[in-house]
Amino acid sequence: MSNGSRLLGELIDALRCLPGVGAKSAQRMAFHLLERERQGGLRLASALESAMRDVGNCTRCRNFSETPVCSLCANASRDRQVLCVVESPSDLAAIEQATGYRGHYFVLLGRLSPLDGLGPDELGLPLLAERLGEGDVEEMIIATNPTVEGEATAHYIGQLAKAAGIRATRLAHGVPLGGELEFVDRGTLAHAFGSRQSLG
Repeated sequence: MSNGSRLLGELIDALRCLPGVGAKSAQRMAFHLLERERQGGLRLASALESAMRDVGNCTRCRNFSETPVCSLCANASRDRQVLCVVESPSDLAAIEQATGYRGHYFVLLGRLSPLDGLGPDELGLPLLAERLGEGDVEEMIIATNPTVEGEATAHYIGQLAKAAGIRATRLAHGVPLGGELEFVDRGTLAHAFGSRQSLG
């Protein structure tokens, strides 16, 4: 679709790299920035350039960071005896926002998926094993997603913990709080039923 401006077309194409943004959404965003939010657009461009250039991964936990060791790993008040393993920085952010967890993290940046070329090395599992061998961690919370790949990854990580003599726990999955059984999908209900726990 021609819009009469090469630069506008390039902006629309660039915005389409974002997840869930199609041609119409990208066009709406571009028009909004140019019509009403030029200062915001310049701020966005500057922040994007800085982040793309300067944000890397923490050498301890692999979370996003502009310093070699992120602020969470550098925080001496966090509990070094508990390590939570997550698939992505967005999972880490969700746990930080929703819970009172005060331990440390390890971010896999994916899950085991040989078809996608993601094996133990790509997930940083040698670094995780090294971290478990330091002797600080007493419990490892495995917080991978309840997908086939997430479960396989959890099993693999659980074996690493076992080899290091560390207790491994897994996030509970199942019926959501406030949910009604008749509306829960079959897979979730089967998983919840199979993972039932004793009361008291």
